[in-house]
Amino acid sequence: MKETCEITKVHPEAVDRVQQHMVELDGVAALFKALADETRLKIAYALTIEPEMCVCDIAAVIGSSTATASHHLRYLRERDLAKSERKGKQIYYSLSDDHVRQLVTIANEHAKEGVSVEQNLSS
Repeated sequence: MKETCEITKVHPEAVDRVQQHMVELDGVAALFKALADETRLKIAYALTIEPEMCVCDIAAVIGSSTATASHHLRYLRERDLAKSERKGKQIYYSLSDDHVRQLVTIANEHAKEGVSVEQNLSS
């Protein structure tokens, strides 16, 4: 199947409706860019399972040094995707809110569905 239209015909009503509601999406793009890194996504996913984890535990989960884990956690925190709290001598991280948890969970579910569809098509 060809992926482009065979003729050029703009539907002005549809274009106008969309343009009237179009908003700046820079912040959304930055959010997805932050989660596009596999290590940061693993961290975010880990925090959907265990709502609060210290840097040492996160490093163990992702198989990295605490310095590497801290770098990625700081990146997530600076973009308001994670938050941190000092408890004694340790820093604990959690996702900043339920929206982030939902994004990660829904994206994972969607990816799994895509794998199921691909497997069914190849059968």
